[in-house]
Amino acid sequence: MKRIQKLPSWFGTGADHRAIFAIALPMIISNIAAPLLGLVDTAIIGHLPDSIYLSAVALGAMVVSFVYLLAIFLRMTTTAEIAHAFGADNHRLAQRVVVHGMTIAVGLGLLLLLVRPWLIDCAWLIINPEPELQHYAAQYIGIRLWAAPAALINLLVLGALLGRQQSRLAMTLVIFTNAVNVVADVILIIGLELNVQGAAWASVLAEVSTAVLGLWFIRDLLPKPAYWRITPAYFKQFAAMNRDVFIRSLLLQLCMAVMTGYAARFGAVVVAANAVLMQFLMLISLGLDGIAYAVEALLGAARGRKDVAKIRYWMRLSLMWSALFAIAYCIIFGFAGGQIVRLLTDLNDVIQVAEIYLPWLIVMPLLGHWSYYFDGVYIGLGLTRAMRNTMAVSVLGVFVPVWLISQWWLSENNANHGLWLALSLFLLARGVSQWLYLHYKGLTLLVQDHPSK
Repeated sequence: MKRIQKLPSWFGTGADHRAIFAIALPMIISNIAAPLLGLVDTAIIGHLPDSIYLSAVALGAMVVSFVYLLAIFLRMTTTAEIAHAFGADNHRLAQRVVVHGMTIAVGLGLLLLLVRPWLIDCAWLIINPEPELQHYAAQYIGIRLWAAPAALINLLVLGALLGRQQSRLAMTLVIFTNAVNVVADVILIIGLELNVQGAAWASVLAEVSTAVLGLWFIRDLLPKPAYWRITPAYFKQFAAMNRDVFIRSLLLQLCMAVMTGYAARFGAVVVAANAVLMQFLMLISLGLDGIAYAVEALLGAARGRKDVAKIRYWMRLSLMWSALFAIAYCIIFGFAGGQIVRLLTDLNDVIQVAEIYLPWLIVMPLLGHWSYYFDGVYIGLGLTRAMRNTMAVSVLGVFVPVWLISQWWLSENNANHGLWLALSLFLLARGVSQWLYLHYKGLTLLVQDHPSK
């Protein structure tokens, strides 16, 4: 008869809270370090003699980042499956995950290389920059995409490290990537005067060197060539999980794009104000993403052991921290929101408009932290199909209707409030729909069932 493990008190133990932050804290540091190193990167390019170079790099990096951001599914599904194998103490299963993940990463990376011209043309159809800016930005994108296979391998490696709860190594990789990029920028841009091409090749060098280091970190998960086999049934399952998370990420990015793109109808100042306020979401993600990473790894390991009681326990502890972070953000934004806006811009008209919509950001952490938290829960439990479906319900059933109705109902002066209302209710709807799914399906059934259900 299986012995039932007695869990600690409702509030948990100090050791278990430390276990959460042993994963969350390195990733929070990574989220902070990457933008800071990116500022150095921008400063180097920004000191070139012509501003067109900085504009080209910024525009090209935005396009490349959007493509790679859509590929984040590879990191998330790898974390889910590796954490499951880690909890089940099944090394061969973990190796199978890496083999199939590597196949998808390299295959998609090579596909991106092949379709580079069409990707660039598609980007210009949407953005339509001036000819000189388009020329330099196209150079940048064309070079950057040479590293597409390495960039996708890095997502796989990051997912494997988080799944095995090796977040310090994951942090090392993130900081290493940005450090190599900065050093290479100095050499190629300032030393060799390669301008935009130098910035692009610096990023390629950073991605490739990080992939090499990352594969060395997970070398025990790389089977010998003789055992490198693709299992059609598992490949189909793993590919389906990646497809589900891709659709989820695409829907999310479309909602975020509306916040800036549609605001162009309200004038340049409102666009700029919305862009500044969207940086508050980046600040929110610094902490809440760290908790979500911890949820993914800890729940995934408990799922591997089929320990429903432990899953509930980790969910409770991590939800406590997610809520505390949300409350802290509300307090900080409430007392210092105006000062944060002034740190991000010194344009008086943008500051005045941003402060009109700042109250939305003050309450947004309480409305939105549920979506960050449940994303971690769903990845940890391998519920990628449900993750996709709840996202679709929230976008099509809440964001789009609220957005459209608010634009029709509100006056032109208040229409931007409708955008922020749509985003706020969308984030809340994601959390509510994910909670409802878990509540009515039942954790016990979900843990025993197909991982991508």
